[in-house]
Amino acid sequence: MSAFDPVRIGVVSISDRAAGGIYADQGLPALKDWLGRALRNPIEWHERLIPDEQAGISAVLRELVDTMRCDLVVTTGGTGPAPRDVTPEATLAVADKVMPGFGEQMRQISLAFVPTAILSRQVAVIRGRALIVNLPGQPKAIAETLQGLPQATPPVPGIFAAVPYCIDLVGGPYLETDDAVCKAFRPKSALRAPPAAT
Repeated sequence: MSAFDPVRIGVVSISDRAAGGIYADQGLPALKDWLGRALRNPIEWHERLIPDEQAGISAVLRELVDTMRCDLVVTTGGTGPAPRDVTPEATLAVADKVMPGFGEQMRQISLAFVPTAILSRQVAVIRGRALIVNLPGQPKAIAETLQGLPQATPPVPGIFAAVPYCIDLVGGPYLETDDAVCKAFRPKSALRAPPAAT
């Protein structure tokens, strides 16, 4: 039995072509790989591969939070300006609160690589006691936005450094990160003593 709190994580890849079997989905493996390395908590995964349909995306997000009781839901895909890119609209439709800093930071990170980062429309929201975050569609960009640019001068923090404390604030489990992948930031008053060695 783990000394760390269990966490339920929903991972959602949104792509017409991958959902239709035209090509293999890369989003779900990329999300699970990075999060699985970053978190020390035992993870219960809830995976979905769905097409770019606004009502369907919103329905899946509601199911993952309200029925499956996920503490964190991360999506990949469908955040650009194309007509079929409706992930942000579907996410905002299920929001109790909008967390604009996540999208601002993701675009800041991506701008270090491509000027077209300004076309990205990722959002993050709170629904109930869960955080929902839209991530970019490419596996490399997923890792960059989560982890940040620690080698840059000055270093650019990734968004995941703020995720554990955000989940604390909405009443979720205490997430412990592997500092070699991503060091979570919490105020001193919010730190929990490390679990005793067994």
